[in-house]
Amino acid sequence: MERKILQELLKWKESSDRMPMLLMGARQVGKTWAMREFGRRYYKSVAYVNCELEPLSQSMFEQDYDIDRILNVVQAITKVKVEAGDTLLIFDEIQEVRRGLQALKYFCENAPEIHVMAAGSLLGITLRQGESFPVGKTDMLYVYPMDFEEFMIAAGKENLCKLLEQRDWSTIGILRTKYIDLLRQYYYVGGMPGVVSKYFDNQDFSEVRRLQNHIIDSYRKDITKHTTSNVAMRIGMVLNSVPSQLAKENRKFVFGAVKKGARAADFELAIQWLEDAGVVHRVNRVSVMRQPLKFYEDMNAFKLYLLDCGLFGAMSNVSAAQIIASDNAFVEFKGAFTEQFVLQQLISQGLTPYYWTKDNSTAEIDFVVEGDTGAYPVEVKAEENVRARSLMTYLKDNPDAHGIRLSMKGYVQQDRLTNYPLYATSVMVRDIG
Repeated sequence: MERKILQELLKWKESSDRMPMLLMGARQVGKTWAMREFGRRYYKSVAYVNCELEPLSQSMFEQDYDIDRILNVVQAITKVKVEAGDTLLIFDEIQEVRRGLQALKYFCENAPEIHVMAAGSLLGITLRQGESFPVGKTDMLYVYPMDFEEFMIAAGKENLCKLLEQRDWSTIGILRTKYIDLLRQYYYVGGMPGVVSKYFDNQDFSEVRRLQNHIIDSYRKDITKHTTSNVAMRIGMVLNSVPSQLAKENRKFVFGAVKKGARAADFELAIQWLEDAGVVHRVNRVSVMRQPLKFYEDMNAFKLYLLDCGLFGAMSNVSAAQIIASDNAFVEFKGAFTEQFVLQQLISQGLTPYYWTKDNSTAEIDFVVEGDTGAYPVEVKAEENVRARSLMTYLKDNPDAHGIRLSMKGYVQQDRLTNYPLYATSVMVRDIG
């Protein structure tokens, strides 16, 4: 496989002010693979310590933060002598070791020549912040499921990916059916690296669904592991409601849809837990499309999306036949799959998306994102029928705005509106900066 994060890590390695790198993300998004593969490619040796599975690591930092002593313990565990610049030292699942996160500070201050990388689940790291998180002493990167371009590369279709990078829209249009076929596969398989790898090994849709359900089960086990039974029940209720909430015509999260008569106070903690775990992404409403969007955020109105479209399909019990074979795959489920797909691509490209509704009106725009030159309204359509009344109304009322539409149509530039094909969402992100 090929992951874009490897290039980000290479920039880190070559940086003159490099600090210990901390990779964060939900479970099973590929943090371990990225660290070990990066070490294999760019270092003479790798000293890998799994702090969850290695018993000797549990007391590694309890005595003190003496770097020489710690490196001797690492060598005893891994049989690898850590050489400055030549060895990548990896602490995986670092949140499982007491004072492990704080130890990164001392590697930064006392041994900057040692290349140190660590990883942990978002939830575990959040829960460990009471142990004095090493603010300002680490570089940090978030790891997300594979985006659609990475999926195409994993499928052996680098040529199709390069055409998108080159924006050769004429040739892309000719090959439209190939992109759509891959998009159907991505909708079903999603971007969890272990699932993607197994899918391209054997093309077994049943095995894909089994692995997806296993990942969902592991998230549920995390819920019971880290919370009380009462809170765990509420978290599970929120998680179970996400597919049906997104299937509504108005995808705004409704607490009453989780439990009749429920109020925000009943489930706020549960939603925050799922966000901290990286299992869901919260998209808040903005009342004005103007930079910085954060100034106009409405925290009381939001949508919840899952971290991965494949897991969304598994939780919705959508079959491979409905997505891979159905002629209506992109218009069924009220466009929920399409919005989930677009959200996933925006997040993986580093954007913070919002959505917009007009006060005292039914007008709504699916996403709003910030680019180099302003805020962009993004309308998402699951088919070639691209009537977007809310977007056109907004552009009419705001003559300086430029709109973006993502649909199954090809690339079209129309005055202040640009249509990108859904499978070119990453290109759109790069174009707006």
